[in-house]
Amino acid sequence: MPFSPLGKGFLTGAINEHTRFDRTDFRNQVPRFSQAARKANGVLVEVVKEIARQHGATPAQIALAWLLARKPWIVPIPGTTKLHRLEENIGAANVQLGAQDVADIDKAIAAVPVLGARYSAERQKLVSR
Repeated sequence: MPFSPLGKGFLTGAINEHTRFDRTDFRNQVPRFSQAARKANGVLVEVVKEIARQHGATPAQIALAWLLARKPWIVPIPGTTKLHRLEENIGAANVQLGAQDVADIDKAIAAVPVLGARYSAERQKLVSR
């Protein structure tokens, strides 16, 4: 089960290098959400956005549909507190990605070295236990 399949909001396309998080937002402590990392990793989001445009879907739906297209037993668990986001996420089940779409996303992932650790060093110690 993929944890945080939308990259804590990053793969929705709503977060970029210019995004400013509230001072209490946990993403301020996550290296992958540094301004430099968001800028570098934005290449992946642009691929997802383009495929979303082609399918008349949202970037979040494409990110989830890509996971669903990988293996029949993959069950992404996106978290949300908003009903309209839940409905959007459910809509990913109706998005049919072709083999070329999956290959394009895979190629983008392979070509971009993801910048920034998933967790801060302190948090990583807790996760590793």
